[in-house]
Amino acid sequence: MSEAKKTILIPIDFTQQSLMAIRQSFNLARYTHSHLMLLHVYEKQGDERYDEIVKLTKQTEADSGITTEFMNVKGDVYKETNRIAEEINAHLVIAGIESHMRSSDIVGSSASKFIRECPVPIITIRGKEHRDGCENILLPIDLTPESREKVDLAIEFAKYFGAAIRILGVYSLSDEKYESQLHAYSHQVKQYVKSKGIACSNKSIAGDDTAETVVEYANKIEADLIIIMSKPDLTFTEFFHGTTAQHLIDISNIPVLSVRPRKRESVTHFSPF
Repeated sequence: MSEAKKTILIPIDFTQQSLMAIRQSFNLARYTHSHLMLLHVYEKQGDERYDEIVKLTKQTEADSGITTEFMNVKGDVYKETNRIAEEINAHLVIAGIESHMRSSDIVGSSASKFIRECPVPIITIRGKEHRDGCENILLPIDLTPESREKVDLAIEFAKYFGAAIRILGVYSLSDEKYESQLHAYSHQVKQYVKSKGIACSNKSIAGDDTAETVVEYANKIEADLIIIMSKPDLTFTEFFHGTTAQHLIDISNIPVLSVRPRKRESVTHFSPF
């Protein structure tokens, strides 16, 4: 990885979730040699809260020992966070999301659209529990080309934290062929992860609701992070009914790292075949 200083961007609205996102960033910033950028976005004049963001920035730097800066901009929080993330070439976004997404949130400037279109990997935190470290990373996989892209990122995070990777494949009992292919692929991914010096296990589970099956298993193994692929382009049906990724983010009490797929003409570094 490059030795250049990296930036972790944290949108702040002073809710409990956004303040927790700051504390969750400390260890990751140390491991990745990053500095922190707190971003406060206000909608109208008079809501700048300038003194508060200055105080929070100083307190964050004092608590963490990590260089911390801030930006205070006017606009829509979702649009501005994505714009700033690209502008400053952020390494990662960590966002506390307090309210549950609704079906209508898929349209317009919304949390779900914000996550889908984030130009860099984004960790969303909805649960109330502060996690100081990371021992278990859950990696749900399927047979899509996009699913492979998150494997190397999972390895990168596992190396930062000294964590194990737990691979999970979810299949339908009505599709025996898919189950067989998924199990074989999961085993290949496990061997690849182990070849990088990371402890790894794989498991396949039958489930009709993939998101709920993943979250239930994540809690069972006490996972500290779930890594998924976001989906920037929705089909007509997905536009009105949501996607598995959105549903998982909405119900997970465990932090979720969403990775936007590369354009398909790009070649991923990982290929187990």
